[in-house]
Amino acid sequence: MISLGEKPLTGRDRGFTAALLTLLEGEAEPEVPAPFAVRRFLPLPSLSHAPGDLHTGAPGERDFGPHVDQTNYSVIVGERVVVKWLTPPVPLPHPAPGILAHLVDTGFNDTAPPYAALTGRLHGRDHLLALITGYLPEARDGWEWCVDEAVAGRADFATTLGRLTADLHIALSTLPGDPSPGGATHAARAADALAQALELTVGDDGTWLAARAGAMRAELAALGAPSDGPLIRIHGDLHVGQILRWRDGYAVIDFDGNPTVTDAGTHQPAARDVAQLTTSLEHVAQVAVKRRSTPPGAAADWARRARAALLTAYRERLVERHRPELLDERLLRPFEVEQECRELIYAARHLPRWRYAPMGVLRTWYGEDPRKENIA
Repeated sequence: MISLGEKPLTGRDRGFTAALLTLLEGEAEPEVPAPFAVRRFLPLPSLSHAPGDLHTGAPGERDFGPHVDQTNYSVIVGERVVVKWLTPPVPLPHPAPGILAHLVDTGFNDTAPPYAALTGRLHGRDHLLALITGYLPEARDGWEWCVDEAVAGRADFATTLGRLTADLHIALSTLPGDPSPGGATHAARAADALAQALELTVGDDGTWLAARAGAMRAELAALGAPSDGPLIRIHGDLHVGQILRWRDGYAVIDFDGNPTVTDAGTHQPAARDVAQLTTSLEHVAQVAVKRRSTPPGAAADWARRARAALLTAYRERLVERHRPELLDERLLRPFEVEQECRELIYAARHLPRWRYAPMGVLRTWYGEDPRKENIA
């Protein structure tokens, strides 16, 4: 079942995940049979057993339901713990276990409490099978709660997100690892992203994009200059969908890295995370226009205010904690442009209906009608 990446919560397997957690409860290191192993981060909470669960000897479990769109498969156990099964398992090394352990060590708490990672040897190689974290009651991801904020025109939340992101980067900046860039240079990766976006975006959008390619290349050129900022371990896939609003606040989740980017080093400028987060606010505005009938002008104004509030809070938090050097301001805009190219690539290859969001952002940035630029 695990080696095939099969979803564990089927009729015949119900109770499998809860039974696993009962083996991990308590302070003592669990005795896990080969070829499996467990890496502990924090002690598991005590799991309650409902009367209806007595026949299994394990707490109840459920999944998130079909309304939750997720690449992997998560099971909630006892309404206190979430086990995310990686389907299929991912060969080690994987970024999440090391990052979660480091966040615990540094006292970063704005995430779902990380409890453990389950690994196993499959086909002669160690794989990450599951991540075990705390369940956050009443949690909604940013593609829900943030769209509500855009529709209502509220941007106060962005200050909290800016501080959270700065605290995350300060914590990750002390994570040991190879600080060399690795893979292609920033400029080469961005140029390749634009080239792919131009190739894959067809129809009227493709024609519009081609007319703006020169302006986009000019902004991406800044990535060719030496950067003064350090390279740190970043989240790597930081958008509003990775930030939960739950009963007691906000939490950043999913430290698996970006599955659509394979040529980047483990350490990058903090500005890349920040740029992906700010562009996701722009995408939220586009969602509000398309799905919630928000007037385009109002949505664009909301995105501008939310972006400004987030960046102001981020900068101020870095200064407050004596780490202003983490953000190289010159990289923000070119990384934002590159991110929109990557959104177009993702839409073309995986989710065609998503193309409206990055195209809407680019049209906001570069003007609606490319012919006007030619006339000028």
